[in-house]
Amino acid sequence: MSRKDVPSPRGHAVTVRWPAEWESHEATWIAWPHHEPDWPGKLGPIPWVYAEIVRVLHEHERVEILCHSDEVREAAGRHLAAHGVSLDGVRLHVVPNDRVWLRDSAPTVVTTADGQPSLVNWAFNAWAKYDNFTRDAEVGRAIERITALPRVEPVRPDNGERVVLEGGGIETNGEGVMLVTEEWLLSDVQVRNPGLSREGYEQVFRDYLGIRETIWLGEGCVGDDTHGHIDDIARFVAPDVVVLAYEEDPADENHQRSADNLRRLELAGGNGGAFRVVQLPFPRPVTMNGERLPASYANFYVANGVVIVPTFNDPNDRVALNAIATAMPDRKVVGIHAVDLVWGLGTLHCLTQQQPAGR
Repeated sequence: MSRKDVPSPRGHAVTVRWPAEWESHEATWIAWPHHEPDWPGKLGPIPWVYAEIVRVLHEHERVEILCHSDEVREAAGRHLAAHGVSLDGVRLHVVPNDRVWLRDSAPTVVTTADGQPSLVNWAFNAWAKYDNFTRDAEVGRAIERITALPRVEPVRPDNGERVVLEGGGIETNGEGVMLVTEEWLLSDVQVRNPGLSREGYEQVFRDYLGIRETIWLGEGCVGDDTHGHIDDIARFVAPDVVVLAYEEDPADENHQRSADNLRRLELAGGNGGAFRVVQLPFPRPVTMNGERLPASYANFYVANGVVIVPTFNDPNDRVALNAIATAMPDRKVVGIHAVDLVWGLGTLHCLTQQQPAGR
């Protein structure tokens, strides 16, 4: 179902809700790695990291895997078999794609007033950075075909053009509150929707995600080539609890950024009161050819019964895992080695996209 087939929510009594990540999932979607330039000189170990991710997730929910070609599907099957993954909990789909970051290229799944899932399919332009994204731009239609779920293409309130957005830039508590950063949407560095104002974005979030309150943080973490995705710095773990990546060292570039974001969260209200903020450390800087990478424990992913957390062979790994386990005591917390993975400028949350369960 395309945007032209669905009347704008602004003019109709259409109620949608974007569930929190910790709510029940039907499945997790990922895409199998195949594009070597995303991990220059590091692609070899990446499929094994993916196999470990699937091994953990498929014990808790179905994993849907997009494979660029028949050859990639066969390779995925071999890696999964080597990790003892039962294909009873996994489905492999041949769907051509440019890159594997489904958090950004796949739709955001909301539920409608009757509790049924619906795909909110943002326009995707490869973070206003790369030229080769035509196949990723079609991922939403492929997921629509596979799931048979209705699909909506959000449009701007000012000119009717499709809204360019990535799922890694938005974070919700499931009760109508959302976090984003000004750097991502309002800076002049990488313009997704030229001329769309703060108020315009908030209107889009109300119309298509059911958001009643948008909280704007400042900047993302150093090394984030998306220029400010929220999922590297601040995540809800309960309706009124936010986990914030915070750098204590004043000499580190992330210190001022995270201190500003902490101040903004402390001033923000949620559900009629202030948020409780749980601080996560950063690992020591991880670099590639002298360039700092966006290594952050905040890029965890919450699935049914489990949280998978990126780890970096760092003393703060234990601190981060313990903090997340304390914040989400109803879930098993599993660390996934991400030192190689982060060479692709993203980790666990960036590569996953949840499909909430309907009623």
